[in-house]
This record gives sequence, C-alpha cells and structure tokens, in this order.
Amino acid sequence: MKNAVRALALVGCLALIGAGLSSASATPVPTATPSVADAKRASTISAKTLLKRLTVRSETRAGYARAKFGRGWKAQGKGCDTRAVVLRSESKSRTTQTRNCTIKRGKWRSQYDGRVVRRASKLDIDHRVPLAEAWDSGAKKWTKKTRIAYANDLGYAESLVAVTARSNRAKGDGDIAQWLPSKSRCSYAARYVAVKYRWRLAVDKREKRAITRVFSGCGRRGLKVAKPGRASVKTGGNSAPAPPPSSNDPRFGTCGVAIAHGYGPYYRGRDPEYSWYIDRDRDGIVCER
Repeated sequence: MKNAVRALALVGCLALIGAGLSSASATPVPTATPSVADAKRASTISAKTLLKRLTVRSETRAGYARAKFGRGWKAQGKGCDTRAVVLRSESKSRTTQTRNCTIKRGKWRSQYDGRVVRRASKLDIDHRVPLAEAWDSGAKKWTKKTRIAYANDLGYAESLVAVTARSNRAKGDGDIAQWLPSKSRCSYAARYVAVKYRWRLAVDKREKRAITRVFSGCGRRGLKVAKPGRASVKTGGNSAPAPPPSSNDPRFGTCGVAIAHGYGPYYRGRDPEYSWYIDRDRDGIVCER
C-alpha cells in the first residue's frame, strides 16, 4: 500500500515534521494526493495487463533537453519542493529539515540496490521512467505544462522514488532494455510499465521484449501494482514535430557537441548514428551522458 503510505505523509498542510527538527523548523509538508481514503481504495492490476495496453512504436530523442521539463523541482508550498515531499513520504523514520524545507536526515531503503541511507544528501529522486525516455516515447508532443507535471508527479507513488545517487547515476536515461537495478527487478519493471501507462507513453519493440523477458521470471504477485490513474496529458506547444522513424539524428563533429544539442546515446547494432563517433571505452555505447 505504498500509495497509502505516501498519502498519509502528504495529506494536509498541518502535519509537522515532529521531534528532532533542526533550526526549530516546523514547516508542514504539502498535500500531494486527494485523500488518504482515495489511496486506500486504490485497486491493484497486473503489469502484464498494462503492458498489453501500451502502444508500440519507434522512438527518437531528437530535440530533447532537460529544461523542457522545467528547471529543477517544482515548489509545492510552505517552502517545500517535490524532492522534499518524496523524501518525507518515503522515509521509514521521522525526518529532520532546515527552515527552508531541505530534508536532512531520515531512514530510507533504496529500491535499486537495497542500501539503507540516513543522510538525504546521499539520495537522488529518480523519475521511474527517465525524462529523456518519456520524451522519446511521447512527451515531445506535450505542452510544457504537461511535461512539468510529469517531472513532478506526486499523484502516483511509483512515478518518483528516492534511491542512492550511485544507482541513479548508473541508470542515467536508460530504458529497461538498457538498464535494470540489482535488486527487485520484477517490481521495478512492473512499476515502470505502470508509469508509462499512466502517462500514455509508448514502448519500442526492443524495450517491450526486455520487459517481457523480465516478466517471464516473475510470479503473479510480483507483477501486481497499484492501478494508476490516467494523468491529464495535453499536446501542442512549442515542440517541433518528431522526424519520421526512419530518419537519423543530425551528424555532429564530436559526441560532446551532439550531447550539448540534446542527442545521444547511441548503441552498437541498434542506432546507425553509433558509427559516426568513437567508442573510446568499447562498451557499445557512444555519446552517453
């Protein structure tokens, strides 16, 4: 009942941080979900069912830039931002914070590697489906307001997750065909699919095959997720239309220039752009971020 846990931590603006506050802070944590009752009533569904409902189509990263999803975490009220809300809701113990709602200490178990962390500075808030992957699979057509809502999605507990900085950096912008955590792979894949379904994002053929392989080794219980409500998605805005699936990205002189323009990474055997650049570490990937 992770959704219920998050709702309990977020509902109302009168909840105080409690004992152990630093700098005599008593900043309440903002509301992020409609009500605790709504969260408790949330039904579950098999991620296999949700996977069947996802559109399968080719993806392209042309035009991606982090700023198109907003600049940093969105303010959620009372001096707190999205990061603070997630850290507060996922901590297994009382958290401490500064006067400006920077969470300092608590107790978290990173889903991706199982490590227990007590200092918030050692954690990243990960987008279960990375922003660049969301762009590839549909978000390039959204309005900027919708992309900002996606980047700060507190309405579904699986969208954002506190994990160790090391595991998050290892994941980077990878989809499931490119990266899986060392722990709880069934749960990770199931929740990844749930977020894609919530935001009407597509999968490409390689990605769907990778998800199916993970699911084949999971029991029925391991693929149950809280049924995600469909997010409000509006298209339009200032995004250029995606190029046809058969077209290649622009060719740059170096990977550094390509990355600066929002392109890459490219994978050996999959992306024709791979041959344009030097794979210095011979890992089959060029222009990785």
